[in-house]
Amino acid sequence: MANLGRILFLIGIVVAAAMGMGFSEPWLPWVLVVLGAVVGFLNISGSESRTFLIAGIAMTIAATAFRNVPYIGDDVTKIMGGIMTFLSGAIFVVAAKALFDTTKD
Repeated sequence: MANLGRILFLIGIVVAAAMGMGFSEPWLPWVLVVLGAVVGFLNISGSESRTFLIAGIAMTIAATAFRNVPYIGDDVTKIMGGIMTFLSGAIFVVAAKALFDTTKD
């Protein structure tokens, strides 16, 4: 199962980067969000939740900051937007799992 999660993560990153570079279909963001949710469910354990959520927040901030970089900013921002679409599904699942774990106590 762990290998499946790793493979799906790599596929998601590649597809997200391709989407950011201009390959676009109307259904592709949905596929990325669902794929990200599956990756979040398979790959992130309870002990990794906090680190993953902080990294997700940092990626969101970094993705928006690249807009100000001359020459490459727009391209990097588009690629990061695709990656953030993919990661948003995983972030949602991990945050929901952490929320439920917190309310159990």
